[in-house]
Amino acid sequence: MTKQHFGLSHVPLSPAVRAGDFIYISGQVPVGGDGTVIIGGIEAQTKQVMENIKSALALAGAELSDVVKTFVILEDAREFAAFNKTYATYFPENPPARTTIESRLMIDIKIEIEAIAYKPL
Repeated sequence: MTKQHFGLSHVPLSPAVRAGDFIYISGQVPVGGDGTVIIGGIEAQTKQVMENIKSALALAGAELSDVVKTFVILEDAREFAAFNKTYATYFPENPPARTTIESRLMIDIKIEIEAIAYKPL
């Protein structure tokens, strides 16, 4: 099996890595194209994270409908309902498997999400 790395990052990681028929998306955080954190609540930050996931998937020729699993880290579990409402709009049918935990994050943000997609070559 070969690996392909997609995208550039200012930190030592690849935004997307294809290994066979699977695409692994590194944890995405709510930063815009200029690298600054999106100001706003959990809804705004969730939207930005999901858009970043879409962009990373596109680098590897995939889309949200190919996602089979996500791993979500919330800074505050009390914001779960608001996060979930926004997240659900990105997966209106057949949502992927998901794990959600509460934890401190590396920078001052409310959410980070990583994803695994299945897209046969």
